[in-house]
Amino acid sequence: MRIVAVGLALVLLSGCVGPGDLAKNEPTMSVTSSKDPKAYALCVFPQWQNARTDSSMVETQTGFRLLVASNNMADELLEVKKTAAGSFAVLYQRMAWSKMMGRSAIEAAVKSCR
Repeated sequence: MRIVAVGLALVLLSGCVGPGDLAKNEPTMSVTSSKDPKAYALCVFPQWQNARTDSSMVETQTGFRLLVASNNMADELLEVKKTAAGSFAVLYQRMAWSKMMGRSAIEAAVKSCR
């Protein structure tokens, strides 16, 4: 019985997609901005929150990371890094071909805040 429980737990956990897993994929889009990473992230984040309430933002050593996750899976990941001219942002999406809830607004925010 214990083996069955461990096997079931492994199967359930294998479906999880974290931010690191998303970043291994090809990016859906990338943009450059004359804004510094903080200003760019603070422009994008409220729009992401309007589109998906499960959005979060954290500061990293190189800039900012915005994340939308649902059901223990990362759906959208935006990495914003500092450059000499401002910032560079890369958007990664789980199942980029899928039209998930709020996805068009999330993509529009990445483009509009340049």
